[in-house]
Formats: sequence, C-alpha cells, structure tokens
Amino acid sequence: MYSLNVRDHFMVAHSFRGEAFGPARNLHGATYVVDATFRRPELDPDGLVVDIGLASAQLKVVLDDLNYRNLDDEPEFTGKNTTTEFLAREIFERLKRAIHTGELGEGAGGLTTLRVTLKESHVAWGGYEGPV
Repeated sequence: MYSLNVRDHFMVAHSFRGEAFGPARNLHGATYVVDATFRRPELDPDGLVVDIGLASAQLKVVLDDLNYRNLDDEPEFTGKNTTTEFLAREIFERLKRAIHTGELGEGAGGLTTLRVTLKESHVAWGGYEGPV
C-alpha cells in the first residue's frame, strides 16, 4: 500500500460536558497538528498517490473552516463533545467529500483509505481512518 502524508495545524477553543473531562469542562484552547495520510494500492499513471499540492491545499481549506473558532458556538457541533477523536472524524469526512467532488484532482479517484491524526501534544494524539 502506497501512502502520502500532508500536515497542517489549527487552533480552537471549546469545552466538554461530563464528569470524565474534569477541568476540560471549562472553556480552554487547543492547538492541533493534523496529519492526513492518503493511501492506495497502486500509484496513478503519474507515479503519485495523490497530488501533494492539492492535498495540502485542501487540508488547509478544511482546517481554515475550524481555525480560531470557539467550537461551542458552532451550530453544527451543538450538543457534541468536540474531542480530538471527534474532530479527527469530522476532518476525515470533509476531506472524503473533497475527494469525491474532485478537489484533489482526477488521480484521487484511486484512493482507497484516508487516515486523519490530530496531535494535541508530543505525548497525546487521536485519529480516524476509513475507506474513501
């Protein structure tokens, strides 16, 4: 399986509901480093997994929509704990849509899986992986 990874980052504010979150129930900030890993069994005719420039640009577009936001104020996240794992799935779904709408180019049609990893720090991260 071939893979290509692109990386970016974004910053948010949010709070969580539930005793499990302790002090994180209060409004706090988070800065995430995001890795998006695109995979396919065979390279496209140009020898690529996906165009690295388009993949980088699309990840930036997806993250710009979340960057510098208080996620508690975003209607689409009402009633949800926007945990690292939750956000990894959200970014995955947005990138998956971009693949299917052609935002990553024709060659992206051969992609089979995508993994999104959010790193909260050098010792803690979460992610989501699935078929595209």
